[in-house]
Amino acid sequence: MLGLVMRAILAYTSARIVLLVVSVVLLYLVGARGLLLLALAFVVSGIASFVLLSRQRDVMSGALMARLKNRRPRGPGFRARLEEGTRAEDQD
Repeated sequence: MLGLVMRAILAYTSARIVLLVVSVVLLYLVGARGLLLLALAFVVSGIASFVLLSRQRDVMSGALMARLKNRRPRGPGFRARLEEGTRAEDQD
C-alpha cells in the first residue's frame, strides 16, 4: 500500500515540476525575464496542472485516503498522552 501511495505522489509531483519547467522555458522564449518570469511560470503551471493533472491528483488523493483509512491505531492518542502528563505533573 505504501508503494502505491509513494508512486502516486511521485508521479503527480514530477508532472508538476515538468509543467513548471516547460512554463519557464516557454515564457523565457516569449521574452519574460527575472522575477516576472518566475511569477508567470508559477501561475501558468498552476493553472495548467489544475486542468491537465486532475486525473493524477484524484489517483493520489484516493491512494492517500485509502492509506489513512486502513492504518492501524497506535495506542493512546495525543490528547490522552497530554492529559496523562498533566496528571503526572499534578501529583508531583
